[in-house]
Amino acid sequence: MTELKRTPLFEVYKEYGGKTIDFGGWELPVQFSSIKEEHEAVRTKAGLFDVSHMGEIEVKGSDSLNYLQKMMTNDISKVKNGAAQYSAMCYETGGTIDDLLVYKLEDEHYLLVVNASNIEKDYEWLERHLEGDVTLTNLSDTTAQVALQGPLAEKVLQKLTATDLSGIGFFKFQQDARINGKKALVSRTGYTGEDGFEVYCQANDVVEIWKDILESGKEEGVLPCGLGARDTLRFEANLALYGQELSAEISPLEAGIGFAVKLNKEADFIGKDALVKQKENGIPRKIVGIEMIDRGIPRHGYPVYKGEELIGEVTTGTQSPTLKKNIGLALISSEHAVLDDELEVEIRGKRLKVKVVPTPFYKRGK
Repeated sequence: MTELKRTPLFEVYKEYGGKTIDFGGWELPVQFSSIKEEHEAVRTKAGLFDVSHMGEIEVKGSDSLNYLQKMMTNDISKVKNGAAQYSAMCYETGGTIDDLLVYKLEDEHYLLVVNASNIEKDYEWLERHLEGDVTLTNLSDTTAQVALQGPLAEKVLQKLTATDLSGIGFFKFQQDARINGKKALVSRTGYTGEDGFEVYCQANDVVEIWKDILESGKEEGVLPCGLGARDTLRFEANLALYGQELSAEISPLEAGIGFAVKLNKEADFIGKDALVKQKENGIPRKIVGIEMIDRGIPRHGYPVYKGEELIGEVTTGTQSPTLKKNIGLALISSEHAVLDDELEVEIRGKRLKVKVVPTPFYKRGK
């Protein structure tokens, strides 16, 4: 059995009551107190997540923009210094290799933040398609990341830094910030549907930063949070998870992240032809929101039917802590992606009724 990878914060989990699980080859906390309590903290106050398992790949060189335009579905030429952009990488077939963030540190210098389970695969793919004056460096082992998410995130983090956090707009970042004296890149991004920050630092500084943030946020009720709450939060906000809403068999258009696919950008990118065809012929499948009518919880992989026809499957499903309803996301044939339409999900051999509902299930401020 392969040994599970651990982040630099692993030894600290015990101090906060963390219960760990195997997540894509990483031993990570699923919860510290309870998933519902942590979910609620992020929606109403703030929660702190260890996301040091994510991968960081540096791209440098005079041809780095042209190279990234070829590799990414989004239009990297639109990214200004100090800004981030959500994008995807595709195979020639249009299937998704990964969804990721592209940070523009300065001209000819970018940082890619990729999903933990895809680090090696992504790096190999990027390396295989290298051309021109471009240097790739995998910084994943020396970089750590924590995410402070929730309406009080700015108030809590501001106590620890001289950087004016109110001046960092959504999908913008400050790369020479200091958190209690420790150098960090502070980015107004996240994966919860709430306001908040992702803090990138040296791996050997992260334990101190983690403890400082929790100490600083004691008064505001900041909680350490695990993967369980991270999943329910991102799911309510309809943020795709690689391996569920996205995969080598699911294109970004099918997954509902077409906003990150610029088919009209001048530069050709890998997978563009397949995605153009998919759009022209009508996207065959779509991710839709579903809500249970009958009693039951739709889970990942459960089959979805319309009458006797198998039309797709559930990608994510749970009881929503915010809405207190049993809801899910399902990838189904586009012709059946009709709001309020009744479908059936097979749960433990029984067909149970669901209806198609709008997404996101939760939107901040509504």
